[in-house]
Amino acid sequence: MIETKRTKGCVYHTAYHIVWIPKYRKSILVGKVAKRLETLIHEIADKYDFEILALKIMPDHVHLFVSAHPKFAPVTLVKLFKGITARKLFKEFPELKKKLWGGHLWTPSYYVGTAGNVSAETIRRYIEECQGK
Repeated sequence: MIETKRTKGCVYHTAYHIVWIPKYRKSILVGKVAKRLETLIHEIADKYDFEILALKIMPDHVHLFVSAHPKFAPVTLVKLFKGITARKLFKEFPELKKKLWGGHLWTPSYYVGTAGNVSAETIRRYIEECQGK
């Protein structure tokens, strides 16, 4: 279950399912590359205070279920995860560049879906609480 989070100026309950794939859908996310990718995703989440709800790295794609402050648009999350991991994986595993000509690790496309468990009654109650009723 996704928890409602509170910050100084915001109460939020967000969850995004993000999927992205390597260029040419190459099955390169295996072994040490997959382990390092998992570590990098967790490091990015820690740095930006995202909560990883679930993560599955398959040989040819990544599934990430993540909660983030609403100041981060879903496209920003995708750019952070894909951009940082691409730079670091290419640096640490130069052999990847031989398999992925053109200098790109990830395709430019991605999937993002939202998920939550808030009912209309919960929203109504929250609105009333904010109005002091």
